[in-house]
Amino acid sequence: MSETPHLSGPFRVGDRVQLTGPKGRMHTITLRDQGELHTHNGVLKHELLVGAPDGSVVTNSSGHDYLAVRPLLRDFVMSMPRGAAIVYPKDAAQILAQADIFPGATVVEAGVGSGALSLWLLRAIGPAGRLLSFERREEFAEVARANVETFHGEHPATWDVIVGDLVESLPDAVAPASVDRIVLDMLAPWECIDAAADALTPGGVVLCYIATATQLSRVAEYIRATGLFTEPDASETMVRGWHVEGLAVRPDHRMVAHTGFLITARRLAPGAIPPEVKRRASKSSYGDEDVELWTPGAVGDREITDKNLRKRVREAQKSAEGVRQSVAGAASGEHGSTA
Repeated sequence: MSETPHLSGPFRVGDRVQLTGPKGRMHTITLRDQGELHTHNGVLKHELLVGAPDGSVVTNSSGHDYLAVRPLLRDFVMSMPRGAAIVYPKDAAQILAQADIFPGATVVEAGVGSGALSLWLLRAIGPAGRLLSFERREEFAEVARANVETFHGEHPATWDVIVGDLVESLPDAVAPASVDRIVLDMLAPWECIDAAADALTPGGVVLCYIATATQLSRVAEYIRATGLFTEPDASETMVRGWHVEGLAVRPDHRMVAHTGFLITARRLAPGAIPPEVKRRASKSSYGDEDVELWTPGAVGDREITDKNLRKRVREAQKSAEGVRQSVAGAASGEHGSTA
Protein backbone atom coordinates (compact mmCIF):
# COMPACT_ATOMS: atom_id res chain seq x y z
CA MET A 1 0.00 0.00 0.00
CA SER A 2 1.35 3.42 -0.96
CA GLU A 3 1.60 6.05 1.74
CA THR A 4 -0.29 8.63 -0.32
CA PRO A 5 -3.83 8.66 -1.74
CA HIS A 6 -4.02 7.36 -5.30
CA LEU A 7 -5.26 9.63 -8.08
CA SER A 8 -6.20 6.82 -10.49
CA GLY A 9 -6.86 3.09 -10.60
CA PRO A 10 -9.05 0.97 -8.30
CA PHE A 11 -10.04 2.50 -4.96
CA ARG A 12 -7.78 1.65 -2.03
CA VAL A 13 -7.85 2.36 1.69
CA GLY A 14 -6.74 5.94 2.29
CA ASP A 15 -8.22 7.23 -0.98
CA ARG A 16 -10.77 10.03 -0.99
CA VAL A 17 -14.04 9.18 -2.74
CA GLN A 18 -16.85 11.49 -3.81
CA LEU A 19 -20.24 9.79 -3.58
CA THR A 20 -23.31 11.14 -5.37
CA GLY A 21 -26.47 9.62 -4.00
CA PRO A 22 -30.24 10.12 -4.17
CA LYS A 23 -31.34 13.54 -5.43
CA GLY A 24 -27.75 14.48 -6.30
CA ARG A 25 -26.61 14.78 -2.68
CA MET A 26 -22.80 14.53 -2.43
CA HIS A 27 -20.61 13.03 0.30
CA THR A 28 -16.80 12.97 0.30
CA ILE A 29 -15.22 10.24 2.41
CA THR A 30 -11.76 8.79 3.07
CA LEU A 31 -11.80 5.02 2.74
CA ARG A 32 -10.96 3.20 5.97
CA ASP A 33 -10.83 -0.41 7.11
CA GLN A 34 -14.31 -1.30 8.42
CA GLY A 35 -15.46 2.26 7.72
CA GLU A 36 -19.11 3.14 7.07
CA LEU A 37 -21.04 6.09 5.69
CA HIS A 38 -24.25 6.65 7.67
CA THR A 39 -27.03 8.77 6.15
CA HIS A 40 -30.80 8.92 6.55
CA ASN A 41 -30.91 6.80 3.38
CA GLY A 42 -29.02 3.91 4.99
CA VAL A 43 -25.47 2.64 5.53
CA LEU A 44 -22.75 2.26 2.92
CA LYS A 45 -19.79 0.08 3.91
CA HIS A 46 -16.39 1.30 2.71
CA GLU A 47 -15.42 -2.28 1.87
CA LEU A 48 -17.83 -2.15 -1.09
CA LEU A 49 -15.61 0.47 -2.67
CA VAL A 50 -12.15 -0.97 -1.92
CA GLY A 51 -10.90 -2.60 -5.13
CA ALA A 52 -13.72 -1.15 -7.25
CA PRO A 53 -12.77 0.94 -10.30
CA ASP A 54 -13.18 4.70 -10.31
CA GLY A 55 -16.62 5.58 -11.66
CA SER A 56 -18.39 2.59 -10.06
CA VAL A 57 -21.96 2.51 -8.75
CA VAL A 58 -22.50 0.83 -5.36
CA THR A 59 -25.67 0.15 -3.39
CA ASN A 60 -26.15 0.86 0.33
CA SER A 61 -28.10 -1.11 2.91
CA SER A 62 -31.41 0.48 1.89
CA GLY A 63 -31.01 -0.18 -1.82
CA HIS A 64 -29.97 3.35 -2.78
CA ASP A 65 -27.34 3.66 -5.52
CA TYR A 66 -24.28 5.90 -5.20
CA LEU A 67 -21.92 6.95 -7.98
CA ALA A 68 -18.34 6.75 -6.67
CA VAL A 69 -15.54 8.84 -8.23
CA ARG A 70 -12.34 10.38 -7.00
CA PRO A 71 -12.88 14.10 -6.37
CA LEU A 72 -11.08 16.29 -8.87
CA LEU A 73 -8.71 18.90 -7.51
CA ARG A 74 -11.29 21.58 -8.32
CA ASP A 75 -13.88 19.66 -6.25
CA PHE A 76 -11.47 19.43 -3.32
CA VAL A 77 -10.50 23.10 -3.23
CA MET A 78 -14.12 24.24 -3.42
CA SER A 79 -15.12 22.13 -0.40
CA MET A 80 -12.03 22.23 1.84
CA PRO A 81 -11.94 24.27 5.10
CA ARG A 82 -10.99 27.90 4.52
CA GLY A 83 -9.11 30.31 6.70
CA ALA A 84 -8.91 32.92 3.94
CA ALA A 85 -10.71 33.28 0.61
CA ILE A 86 -9.47 30.83 -2.00
CA VAL A 87 -8.28 31.35 -5.56
CA TYR A 88 -11.10 29.87 -7.66
CA PRO A 89 -10.30 27.16 -10.22
CA LYS A 90 -11.00 29.47 -13.17
CA ASP A 91 -8.35 31.91 -11.92
CA ALA A 92 -5.94 29.16 -10.86
CA ALA A 93 -6.03 27.78 -14.39
CA GLN A 94 -5.19 31.20 -15.84
CA ILE A 95 -2.42 31.71 -13.28
CA LEU A 96 -0.78 28.44 -14.36
CA ALA A 97 -1.10 29.48 -18.01
CA GLN A 98 -0.18 33.16 -17.83
CA ALA A 99 2.71 32.65 -15.40
CA ASP A 100 3.76 29.58 -17.44
CA ILE A 101 4.27 27.34 -14.42
CA PHE A 102 6.31 24.39 -15.70
CA PRO A 103 7.63 21.09 -14.29
CA GLY A 104 10.83 21.64 -12.35
CA ALA A 105 10.24 25.37 -11.83
CA THR A 106 11.19 27.24 -8.68
CA VAL A 107 8.08 29.19 -7.71
CA VAL A 108 7.38 31.67 -4.92
CA GLU A 109 3.83 32.53 -3.81
CA ALA A 110 2.55 34.99 -1.23
CA GLY A 111 0.22 34.70 0.61
CA VAL A 112 -0.72 31.11 0.96
CA GLY A 113 -4.29 31.74 2.17
CA SER A 114 -6.07 28.37 2.56
CA GLY A 115 -3.71 26.48 0.24
CA ALA A 116 -5.92 26.29 -2.87
CA LEU A 117 -3.42 27.88 -5.24
CA SER A 118 -0.58 25.98 -3.56
CA LEU A 119 -2.23 22.71 -4.60
CA TRP A 120 -2.43 23.80 -8.24
CA LEU A 121 1.16 25.06 -8.22
CA LEU A 122 2.47 21.87 -6.61
CA ARG A 123 0.80 19.80 -9.31
CA ALA A 124 2.27 21.99 -12.07
CA ILE A 125 5.88 22.04 -10.84
CA GLY A 126 5.98 18.26 -10.42
CA PRO A 127 8.42 16.26 -8.27
CA ALA A 128 11.47 18.14 -9.55
CA GLY A 129 10.18 21.65 -8.77
CA ARG A 130 10.17 23.74 -5.64
CA LEU A 131 7.40 25.89 -4.18
CA LEU A 132 8.02 28.43 -1.43
CA SER A 133 4.83 29.82 0.08
CA PHE A 134 4.96 32.91 2.27
CA GLU A 135 2.16 33.73 4.72
CA ARG A 136 2.08 36.43 7.37
CA ARG A 137 -0.50 34.71 9.61
CA GLU A 138 0.36 31.43 11.31
CA GLU A 139 -3.33 30.45 11.49
CA PHE A 140 -3.75 30.70 7.71
CA ALA A 141 -0.52 28.72 7.24
CA GLU A 142 -1.87 25.96 9.51
CA VAL A 143 -5.09 25.70 7.49
CA ALA A 144 -3.10 25.57 4.24
CA ARG A 145 -0.71 22.90 5.53
CA ALA A 146 -3.61 20.73 6.71
CA ASN A 147 -5.53 21.11 3.43
CA VAL A 148 -2.51 20.25 1.29
CA GLU A 149 -1.66 17.28 3.51
CA THR A 150 -5.27 16.06 3.32
CA PHE A 151 -5.13 16.04 -0.48
CA HIS A 152 -1.62 14.54 -0.78
CA GLY A 153 -1.70 12.31 2.29
CA GLU A 154 1.55 13.88 3.46
CA HIS A 155 3.47 17.16 3.41
CA PRO A 156 4.95 17.42 -0.11
CA ALA A 157 8.74 17.34 -0.16
CA THR A 158 8.71 20.07 -2.83
CA TRP A 159 6.84 22.57 -0.62
CA ASP A 160 8.13 24.97 2.03
CA VAL A 161 5.79 27.23 4.01
CA ILE A 162 7.46 30.29 5.51
CA VAL A 163 5.54 32.34 8.06
CA GLY A 164 6.67 35.93 7.69
CA ASP A 165 6.77 38.96 5.43
CA LEU A 166 7.93 38.25 1.87
CA VAL A 167 10.06 41.39 1.61
CA GLU A 168 11.96 40.51 4.79
CA SER A 169 12.17 36.73 4.35
CA LEU A 170 12.65 36.17 0.61
CA PRO A 171 16.34 37.28 0.42
CA ASP A 172 17.24 34.69 3.08
CA ALA A 173 15.21 31.93 1.42
CA VAL A 174 16.50 32.16 -2.16
CA ALA A 175 19.59 33.34 -3.99
CA PRO A 176 19.33 36.45 -6.20
CA ALA A 177 18.10 35.80 -9.76
CA SER A 178 17.24 32.16 -8.96
CA VAL A 179 13.42 32.11 -8.97
CA ASP A 180 11.52 31.27 -12.15
CA ARG A 181 8.04 32.52 -11.20
CA ILE A 182 6.55 34.68 -8.43
CA VAL A 183 2.81 34.82 -7.72
CA LEU A 184 1.55 37.56 -5.41
CA ASP A 185 -1.97 37.18 -3.97
CA MET A 186 -2.23 40.05 -1.51
CA LEU A 187 -3.75 43.47 -0.93
CA ALA A 188 -0.66 45.54 -1.72
CA PRO A 189 1.55 43.56 -4.15
CA TRP A 190 3.44 46.71 -5.19
CA GLU A 191 5.19 46.53 -1.82
CA CYS A 192 6.84 43.27 -2.95
CA ILE A 193 7.78 44.14 -6.53
CA ASP A 194 11.34 45.25 -5.70
CA ALA A 195 12.01 42.05 -3.73
CA ALA A 196 10.51 40.04 -6.58
CA ALA A 197 12.77 41.77 -9.10
CA ASP A 198 15.86 40.81 -7.08
CA ALA A 199 14.80 37.17 -6.76
CA LEU A 200 13.61 36.56 -10.34
CA THR A 201 15.87 35.15 -13.01
CA PRO A 202 16.03 37.20 -16.24
CA GLY A 203 12.92 36.36 -18.24
CA GLY A 204 11.11 35.20 -15.10
CA VAL A 205 7.46 36.08 -14.56
CA VAL A 206 5.81 38.02 -11.76
CA LEU A 207 2.02 37.65 -11.55
CA CYS A 208 -0.28 39.57 -9.20
CA TYR A 209 -3.80 38.42 -8.34
CA ILE A 210 -5.83 41.40 -7.11
CA ALA A 211 -9.47 42.23 -6.50
CA THR A 212 -10.09 45.85 -7.48
CA ALA A 213 -9.37 48.26 -10.31
CA THR A 214 -7.61 50.67 -7.98
CA GLN A 215 -5.17 47.97 -6.91
CA LEU A 216 -4.68 47.05 -10.56
CA SER A 217 -3.81 50.64 -11.46
CA ARG A 218 -1.29 51.09 -8.70
CA VAL A 219 0.58 47.85 -9.20
CA ALA A 220 0.78 48.45 -12.96
CA GLU A 221 2.26 51.91 -12.46
CA TYR A 222 4.73 50.61 -9.89
CA ILE A 223 5.92 47.83 -12.21
CA ARG A 224 6.43 50.38 -15.01
CA ALA A 225 8.26 52.79 -12.73
CA THR A 226 10.90 50.22 -11.73
CA GLY A 227 12.17 49.91 -15.30
CA LEU A 228 13.01 46.28 -14.48
CA PHE A 229 10.09 44.56 -16.22
CA THR A 230 8.36 44.32 -19.54
CA GLU A 231 5.11 46.22 -20.06
CA PRO A 232 2.53 44.70 -17.65
CA ASP A 233 -0.40 42.79 -19.11
CA ALA A 234 -3.75 42.73 -17.25
CA SER A 235 -6.86 40.60 -17.66
CA GLU A 236 -9.83 39.03 -15.88
CA THR A 237 -11.57 35.72 -16.50
CA MET A 238 -15.31 35.06 -16.53
CA VAL A 239 -16.85 31.63 -16.94
CA ARG A 240 -20.41 31.03 -18.13
CA GLY A 241 -21.88 27.55 -18.08
CA TRP A 242 -24.45 26.28 -20.55
CA HIS A 243 -27.56 24.17 -20.11
CA VAL A 244 -27.56 21.48 -22.80
CA GLU A 245 -30.52 19.07 -22.91
CA GLY A 246 -31.84 18.00 -26.29
CA LEU A 247 -32.82 21.14 -28.18
CA ALA A 248 -32.92 23.17 -24.97
CA VAL A 249 -29.50 24.80 -25.34
CA ARG A 250 -29.05 28.10 -23.51
CA PRO A 251 -26.66 29.88 -21.14
CA ASP A 252 -27.06 29.09 -17.45
CA HIS A 253 -28.97 31.69 -15.48
CA ARG A 254 -25.98 32.14 -13.18
CA MET A 255 -22.31 32.54 -14.01
CA VAL A 256 -18.98 32.97 -12.24
CA ALA A 257 -18.09 36.50 -13.26
CA HIS A 258 -15.50 38.79 -11.67
CA THR A 259 -13.39 37.29 -8.89
CA GLY A 260 -10.12 39.11 -9.50
CA PHE A 261 -7.65 40.65 -11.94
CA LEU A 262 -4.41 39.07 -13.12
CA ILE A 263 -1.46 41.24 -14.10
CA THR A 264 1.82 39.81 -15.35
CA ALA A 265 5.23 41.13 -16.37
CA ARG A 266 8.60 39.57 -17.18
CA ARG A 267 11.94 40.39 -15.59
CA LEU A 268 14.36 42.16 -17.92
CA ALA A 269 18.02 41.25 -18.10
CA PRO A 270 20.30 43.50 -16.02
CA GLY A 271 20.87 46.78 -17.83
CA ALA A 272 18.29 46.07 -20.52
CA ILE A 273 16.14 49.02 -21.60
CA PRO A 274 12.90 48.00 -23.32
CA PRO A 275 11.68 49.84 -26.42
CA GLU A 276 9.50 52.79 -25.53
CA VAL A 277 5.80 52.01 -25.59
CA LYS A 278 3.75 54.76 -27.20
CA ARG A 279 0.41 55.29 -25.53
CA ARG A 280 -2.11 58.05 -25.15
CA ALA A 281 -1.60 60.53 -22.36
CA SER A 282 -3.33 59.46 -19.16
CA LYS A 283 -3.34 60.19 -15.47
CA SER A 284 -0.47 57.96 -14.38
CA SER A 285 0.51 59.86 -11.22
CA TYR A 286 -1.32 59.69 -7.94
CA GLY A 287 -1.38 61.61 -4.68
CA ASP A 288 -2.37 61.11 -1.06
CA GLU A 289 -6.09 61.02 -1.89
CA ASP A 290 -5.50 58.26 -4.41
CA VAL A 291 -3.40 56.26 -1.96
CA GLU A 292 -6.26 56.46 0.56
CA LEU A 293 -8.40 54.56 -1.95
CA TRP A 294 -5.90 51.70 -1.84
CA THR A 295 -6.01 51.11 1.91
CA PRO A 296 -7.07 47.58 3.00
CA GLY A 297 -10.48 48.76 4.18
CA ALA A 298 -11.21 50.69 1.01
CA VAL A 299 -10.33 47.80 -1.30
CA GLY A 300 -12.56 45.40 0.57
CA ASP A 301 -10.30 43.55 3.00
CA ARG A 302 -12.61 41.32 5.05
CA GLU A 303 -11.27 40.21 8.41
CA ILE A 304 -12.18 36.74 9.65
CA THR A 305 -12.90 36.57 13.39
CA ASP A 306 -10.41 34.75 15.60
CA LYS A 307 -13.16 32.35 16.76
CA ASN A 308 -14.12 31.48 13.19
CA LEU A 309 -10.50 31.09 12.16
CA ARG A 310 -9.79 28.71 15.06
CA LYS A 311 -12.76 26.63 13.89
CA ARG A 312 -11.38 26.50 10.34
CA VAL A 313 -7.97 25.41 11.66
CA ARG A 314 -9.58 22.58 13.67
CA GLU A 315 -11.62 21.43 10.65
CA ALA A 316 -8.58 21.37 8.35
CA GLN A 317 -6.38 19.58 10.90
CA LYS A 318 -9.14 17.03 11.62
CA SER A 319 -9.36 16.25 7.91
CA ALA A 320 -5.59 15.85 7.63
CA GLU A 321 -5.48 13.64 10.74
CA GLY A 322 -8.19 11.40 9.25
CA VAL A 323 -6.07 10.85 6.14
CA ARG A 324 -2.97 10.14 8.26
CA GLN A 325 -4.84 7.54 10.32
CA SER A 326 -6.23 5.86 7.20
CA VAL A 327 -2.81 5.70 5.58
CA ALA A 328 -1.19 4.41 8.78
CA GLY A 329 -3.91 1.80 9.22
CA ALA A 330 -3.59 0.62 5.62
CA ALA A 331 0.21 0.39 5.91
CA SER A 332 -0.09 -1.54 9.18
CA GLY A 333 -2.57 -3.95 7.63
CA GLU A 334 -0.31 -4.58 4.66
CA HIS A 335 2.72 -5.24 6.86
CA GLY A 336 0.65 -7.58 8.99
CA SER A 337 -0.62 -9.53 5.97
CA THR A 338 2.91 -10.02 4.62
CA ALA A 339 4.48 -10.93 7.94
